[in-house]
Amino acid sequence: MLDRRLMLVLAGAGAMLASSSALAGMGQPTPWQMGFQEAASPIMEQITAFHDYVNFIIVAIALFVLALLVYVMVRFNEKRNPEPSRTTHNTLLEIAWTVIPVLILVAIAIPSFRLLFAQYDFPKADLTVTATGSQWFWTYEYPDHGISFASIMVQEADLKPGQPRLLTADHNLVVPVNKNVVVGVKATDVIHDFAVPSFGVKLDAVPGRLQKTWFRAEKTGMFYGQCSELCGRNHAFMPIAVEVVTEEEFNDWLAKQKAGASLDAAGKVATAH
Repeated sequence: MLDRRLMLVLAGAGAMLASSSALAGMGQPTPWQMGFQEAASPIMEQITAFHDYVNFIIVAIALFVLALLVYVMVRFNEKRNPEPSRTTHNTLLEIAWTVIPVLILVAIAIPSFRLLFAQYDFPKADLTVTATGSQWFWTYEYPDHGISFASIMVQEADLKPGQPRLLTADHNLVVPVNKNVVVGVKATDVIHDFAVPSFGVKLDAVPGRLQKTWFRAEKTGMFYGQCSELCGRNHAFMPIAVEVVTEEEFNDWLAKQKAGASLDAAGKVATAH
């Protein structure tokens, strides 16, 4: 009876783990989500694969140790062994429990280093963006296009249907799909953190220092993140909203932004005169 209950518990746990990827949404958190958000970039795909790979090793080790403990309790209890063994050394066993952990660490290290290399080996940028964290909003700048704007969280009372609470911003960071986007990250006051889970991006924004990360979004749509560093009273209210569009839509957006900036500049000149 006990064995049957244990099997049911293990089966239920396995089903929950197997369904966690199905529960995980793309671009934003999902109710009852247990795993990562669905990957939308090559780096996030590697992160997810590495996570699953290491988890498989962890579960295998835990089950092996559990099996050993059960075997020892059953095979070497006092009733079955009134005269305990006097064995003190076993050369083969001692070599095994030294070599096997080393091999396991090597098996983890190789894909880990490969992932780190992919994260920090920056490809040629198709688009460069600078994200500046301030208390408590983000400012985005497209240095190659002369565009800059602040992105501030939309209050709950002003949300439109379908817009997520605490994640929607009044101006989105717009990027083209299937393009290498290099993001320079910095801060004006305290340490913030630029994080977009579906892209596998998470980097501290440090005052006085420009750090860089990159991503290549392979799917269009809205992708949300948040400042992931405790930066003050309104830390939870500075979302990151990234809108991934086609290249044609991105070019149209750029043209509108430049036209708007030109009209604004002209208005300021007229007012000055």
